[in-house]
Amino acid sequence: MGVHVSPQSCPTLVLNADFRPLSYYPLSLWSWQDAIKAVFLDRVNVVANYERVIKSPSFQINLPSVVALKAYIKPQQHPAFTRFNLFLRDRFTCQYCTSTLDLTFDHLVPRSRGGRTTWENVVTACSPCNLLKANRMAAEIGMHPRQKPYRPSVFDLNNNGRAFPPNYLHDSWMDYLYWDIELEP
Repeated sequence: MGVHVSPQSCPTLVLNADFRPLSYYPLSLWSWQDAIKAVFLDRVNVVANYERVIKSPSFQINLPSVVALKAYIKPQQHPAFTRFNLFLRDRFTCQYCTSTLDLTFDHLVPRSRGGRTTWENVVTACSPCNLLKANRMAAEIGMHPRQKPYRPSVFDLNNNGRAFPPNYLHDSWMDYLYWDIELEP
């Protein structure tokens, strides 16, 4: 191997026991240290390796590039309400003007009017739209979200996440990921 590759630049793709990623967005990755620890604790099967070898006085091991858990982890039915998950549900797009810049979130029924922070009452909004709507109801100002807010499933978020592949995808991962991207030859 002509170029020295740092172990830090070798993340490991983590698959469930059914060989599907634990999550797409964020992509389920472990550091090289966590991957090697899981190998030694016999919690994973190594599916593919990097060419990079880690050596100690008593052993050497290829860095795993893909591992599959030995025990199946049942995915959660509904993800937690977080800012990131909300943005992912709404595809990182303002639900009023479709901007993808300076994103915040907006309560359809404002908190000052008894609105709660729930999946069904909050949408992604850019700062200008959020400031324009302020503490008014959508009908009062004529600002209606492009999609009715809903409580997403993990499938919904994983499906939306496929539209936003990470910057780094190792070739050995591609049989387990399903993005519509073109790899360089």
